[in-house]
Amino acid sequence: MDLNTVVDVRDPRRREPWRPGDAYLGGGTYLFSEPQPHIRRLIDLSRMGWAPLSRNPDGSLDIAATCTIAELSRFGRTLPATAAPLIEQCCRAFLASFKIWNMATVGGNLCNGLPAGPMISLTAALDGVCLLRGQDGAVRRIPVADFVTGAGRKDLREGELLRSVTLPARALESRTAFRQASLYGLGRSAALVIGVSDPRDGSLAVTITAATVRPFRFWFPLPPTAAELRAAIEAQVAEADWFDDIHGLPAWRHHMGLRLAEEVRRELSPDPRDRDRDRTGPGAGTPARTRGDLPEVPR
Repeated sequence: MDLNTVVDVRDPRRREPWRPGDAYLGGGTYLFSEPQPHIRRLIDLSRMGWAPLSRNPDGSLDIAATCTIAELSRFGRTLPATAAPLIEQCCRAFLASFKIWNMATVGGNLCNGLPAGPMISLTAALDGVCLLRGQDGAVRRIPVADFVTGAGRKDLREGELLRSVTLPARALESRTAFRQASLYGLGRSAALVIGVSDPRDGSLAVTITAATVRPFRFWFPLPPTAAELRAAIEAQVAEADWFDDIHGLPAWRHHMGLRLAEEVRRELSPDPRDRDRDRTGPGAGTPARTRGDLPEVPR
């Protein structure tokens, strides 16, 4: 939609003082989706010319804030890394048209801070770290799991810019398990749980998003038992942390968060008895709904 309060669009390569009413423009899929009466000036980040994705000498991956979902999806399908399939699974959790895929950005998804943001799920699960740049040129780094602090809330100071997210090489070489659930066949994520098993030290991280108001990442030096995983979740996720909206009541999200977390624990467990139960138990190991069987999105 038209933003009829905007009076100027600026080139960010020309440093100017931040003003009340300024906003960064990435892909604009959220910014132009509803009225923004407080915005007077847009800072167009597309003019920065940042490389969407780049591998560092240490094997880590830098994802620019302006990287689109389509660019990330194409890159993930050619990335020679064990965790690469998780990239496509999270991209498909958008359940968006090709128009959105080609405009929506990773940075925009993180900065919206919505519980169902699949780029939050992806980068938090893979231990991603945000690079933030202030108006004075100072930079700081913060884990994605700490960057999003609540539904629609994030740790961004006035005029601060999310430049990129870095995924460590170690996480990219980890085994992953993905579970996603929704109340509707083509609905927004109401619970999204990702497990990441580190092949070097045998540790396991389970990240819950969409069901909660912010990402919750649980790290265990060794794969936990079902009781240990449940106890950790119950101890850290308060009743008020289970999200409540039209896409799912907190009690149901709580149930699904626990259920999907146990599914990913079993899938990544080194105990063959767990894997057998996951395949043969009544309803066990069957995702409530995943995106993997959806048709290819035109690009």
